[in-house]
This record gives sequence, C-alpha cells and structure tokens, in this order.
Amino acid sequence: MTRNTTFWKMERMVFRFLIVICALVLVVAIATLYFRGEGTSDQRKEEESGYIAVPADDFDRIENGIHVRTGLIAAEGLKETVNNCTSCHSADLIIQNRLDRDGWIANIRWMQETQNLWDLGDNEEIIVNYLVGNYPPVEKGRRENLKDLDWYVLKQ
Repeated sequence: MTRNTTFWKMERMVFRFLIVICALVLVVAIATLYFRGEGTSDQRKEEESGYIAVPADDFDRIENGIHVRTGLIAAEGLKETVNNCTSCHSADLIIQNRLDRDGWIANIRWMQETQNLWDLGDNEEIIVNYLVGNYPPVEKGRRENLKDLDWYVLKQ
C-alpha cells in the first residue's frame, strides 16, 4: 500500500506541475498579445477611420503646390479656408464641388442657415476668392464625345 500511496503522491505532484506550466504559458501568451499588439488603440482607430494624425512639423507642409494635410491647392486664402471650412467637414467636400462665385456664396449661406456655420466676417471674401480661383466650375464632363469615327460592321 505504501507503493500505491507513493504513486498517487507522485501523480498529484506531476499534475500540479503541469497545471503551473500551463498557467505560465497562458500568461506569457496573453502578455505577448497584449504588448506586441498591432499598435495602440489610438493608432488602430486612426487606421480604421482612414484618418492619420499628422506630426506637428508636417501640419502645414506644402508639396507640389498642394497642402499635404488637406489636399487643397496652396494659394492665397488657403489658411482662412482650412481654418473655417475643415473644422466642420473634410476638405474632400470642397475639392469635389466646383461652383462659381454665386454658387460658393449660396453654399456658405445655406451652411449658415442650416448647419450653424458662424459669420465669416472679413474672411468670407478671402475664402470665396480662394474657392472661385481654385475650384471653379468645370465645363468639360468626363470625356468629350467621340467625333469623326469610321464605324465598321461586325461579321457574324
């Protein structure tokens, strides 16, 4: 009977040892996943949203005539436009709209009446001049119509 008791003691000791090893492996695996991760939660939020934080030194960088952070054309009135327009919506909304002076002013009035846009004061003229100069209406559509083509009949 002593032999059997010794066997059970040894078996319990091995079983406890295995439990401790498994617990350690589990803790190491969780710690590795936690600390290795795919970046901080803020970085993941930026990647998922499509917006990436711009370092402070690149905040107003211009490359090839384009304001890098917004994609807007670098010209007189850019600063005022960025400060007043992109605080509420993306610069993409500006870029995709092509309006004349009356159209841009009407758009501003609509935003003031329905979207709580503040009074732009002296900046309004600067912003409108910027928009008209850089984002005027485009007469040409997707492509010009095809002209003077020699059509041929397909043989079956």
